[in-house]
Amino acid sequence: MRITVIGTGYLGATHAACMAELGYEVLGLDIDPEKIATLSQGRVPMYEPGLEDLLERHVSSGRLRFTTDWAEVGAFGDVHFVCTNTPQRKGEFAADMSYVEAAFDALAPHLREDAVVVGKSTVPVGSAARLAERLAAVAPASVELAWNPEFLREGYAVQDTLRPDRLVVGVRSERAEAVLREVYAPLTGAGVPFLATDFATAELVKTAANSFLATKISFINAMAEVCEASGADVVQLSAALAFDERIGGKFLNAGLGFGGGCLPKDIRAFMARAGELGADQALTFLREVDSINMRRRSRMVELAREQCDGGFLGRRIAVLGAAFKPNSDDVRDSPALNVAAQIQLQGGQVTVYDPKAMDNARKLFPGLSFAPTAFEAAAGAHVVLHLTEWQEFRDLDPAELAAVVAEPRVLDGRNVLDPQRWRAAGWTYRALGRPGE
Repeated sequence: MRITVIGTGYLGATHAACMAELGYEVLGLDIDPEKIATLSQGRVPMYEPGLEDLLERHVSSGRLRFTTDWAEVGAFGDVHFVCTNTPQRKGEFAADMSYVEAAFDALAPHLREDAVVVGKSTVPVGSAARLAERLAAVAPASVELAWNPEFLREGYAVQDTLRPDRLVVGVRSERAEAVLREVYAPLTGAGVPFLATDFATAELVKTAANSFLATKISFINAMAEVCEASGADVVQLSAALAFDERIGGKFLNAGLGFGGGCLPKDIRAFMARAGELGADQALTFLREVDSINMRRRSRMVELAREQCDGGFLGRRIAVLGAAFKPNSDDVRDSPALNVAAQIQLQGGQVTVYDPKAMDNARKLFPGLSFAPTAFEAAAGAHVVLHLTEWQEFRDLDPAELAAVVAEPRVLDGRNVLDPQRWRAAGWTYRALGRPGE
C-alpha cells in the first residue's frame, strides 16, 4: 500500500513523515515549489520537536518523497490523505473551504480505480458528504471517501500521530473502513482505539473536542476574573478543582488564554455552521468562551499599564514569548504578540524575545523590536511580561535578570513562574487571577 499526502503544511508534513515511519512509501504534494524543495532536502519549514529528524531519515532512505505533480500523485497512491488548511474566512466566522475544495478538484481527475481519499482537515459538519458528491462527479465510480480528523497538539505532533489517544474514521462502506484499518494496523496493534462512524460524527468529533477544550480554558479564566475581584488565588483554586476526577487538571491553567491556528477559528466556524443548520442556540455559549479568551489579553495590557504608573509613554516593556504556545514557532493569533502590539500602539517601547518564533513574529509584526536573548529584551525594562511558557523562561535566574532591568517588575501571564523565588530576588510579581503583594 502506498500513501500520498496532499498539503505539506504543519499537519501534512507531520502526517507524511509519520506514515513513512510506520513503513509506508509516501509521496507528499504541495503547490508551493519552495516548500517542496525544502522538504525534499529533509528540512522542515516550521519548528516541531522531532519532526525534522524523522523527515530527514525517511527522505534519505527514499521512503518519503515530495512533488508538485498531481498526475504523479494519482498514479502513485492507493490512499490519499488531504491535509489542506481551513482558515477563518476574512470578515466572517465561517471556515474557508477553498483550499480543501481546490485539492479535491485537482486530485479527482488523476485518481485510479479503487483509490481511497481520506480527509484530515478540520471542516464544518456536512462537508464530507458534499465533497463525496464532488469526487463522484469526476473520479472513477470505485473511488471512496473517508474522513479521519486530526487531533494534533503543536509541540507534540509526532507523538500525537504515532501514539494517538484514538483514531476516528468516518466511512460509508466496509471497504473504506477496512483500508483505514490496514493503514493504521501498526497503531491499533499497539492498543490505540479505532472508532468507525458516519461522516458527520467524525467531523463533529474534532470540532466538539476543540470546543470543549476552549470552554475549559475560558472557564478557569472566568474564575480568574472572579478571583481578581474577590482577592482569591486562581492557581490554588485550579489545584483544588483538579483533584475532582470529573474535572481533572488538564487545560485548567488560568492565564493569557488560547491562540494559534486551531482553537479560535474552529470554535468560530462551529458557531457559524450551527447557525446554517438552524442550531445556533446550541452553541451560543461559545461566544462567551471566545469573549472571555480575548478579555484576558486586554486585562494583561491593563496590568502592564498599572505597573507603568498608569501610562506607557517613555516606558520600556520586555515581552518574553511570541509563539502562541511553547515548543512551537507558530505565531498565528498569538496572545503574546497581540498584547505586545496593543502596548506598542499605546506608546510603549516593546522588545520581544522568543526561543523559536522570532522570524515568524518579525514577519507578522515588523514594527515591534526584537532581541536575541531574554536578557537583551529585558535590558532597561520597566516591566517584564512573561507571555509564553517556555521552559527557558521558567529557568531564568530572577536575581540575574534584576541586574539588567530599570525596575524589577514582572507580570506572569501564564502563572508558571515561582512567585516566592521572584519576590525573594526583589521583584514585584503579579499574575492574572492572583492577589498582589
